[in-house]
Amino acid sequence: MQEDLKVAIGDYLPLRDVVFNTLRQAILRGELEPGERLMEIQLAERLGVSRTPVREAIRKLELEGLVVMVPRKGAEVSSITEKSLRDVLEVRKALEELAAELACQRMSEEEIAEAEKQLEEFRKVIPGDDLTKIAEMDVEFHELIYMGTKNERLIQMLNNLREQMYRYRMEYIKDKDKRGTLAEEHAEIISRIKCHDVDGARDASRKHIDNQESAVSKKIKN
Repeated sequence: MQEDLKVAIGDYLPLRDVVFNTLRQAILRGELEPGERLMEIQLAERLGVSRTPVREAIRKLELEGLVVMVPRKGAEVSSITEKSLRDVLEVRKALEELAAELACQRMSEEEIAEAEKQLEEFRKVIPGDDLTKIAEMDVEFHELIYMGTKNERLIQMLNNLREQMYRYRMEYIKDKDKRGTLAEEHAEIISRIKCHDVDGARDASRKHIDNQESAVSKKIKN
């Protein structure tokens, strides 16, 4: 790490969550690089906290796949590999297709209108440089569809997978040229759902994930 990490102390979040969010964003932004060791004492000193919240944050980051435990070395930032990308997206693709199918059958007109409104807001932010905001709004669009399935178990599974997807999502949206495509794919998905076109919605969802996998895979190879 070349620069000190800065903790944004929130009024409502416990310290362990603040430390976790700080380290998480540092990894996603590349301030903590793949392969970099995460030394509890050094991180605690840089963040101005005790070792306990740092230790707890590292455990949560490991669950998200952002950190790996290496024998005789300890914790380090995990690398982005084609296999890890494929593993996550294979699962996500299957669940997204199912979500699109169920949304065609169960999503209300009001929920569809909310997703369409969210899409227009998404179009407004994609030209900007706030990657976190763009990623959050991308997540928000998909969550509206998940909620429209009315399947609590599916919603839970997709939300659990969301954290593992976040890193790849951030890599994808770093390319400004891909953001317009992302918005158009969202538009196609919600359009198919609105028409109750099950096959079309599943196909649009599958292509949406395939395009992300292809783009991020190329970046990993380079």
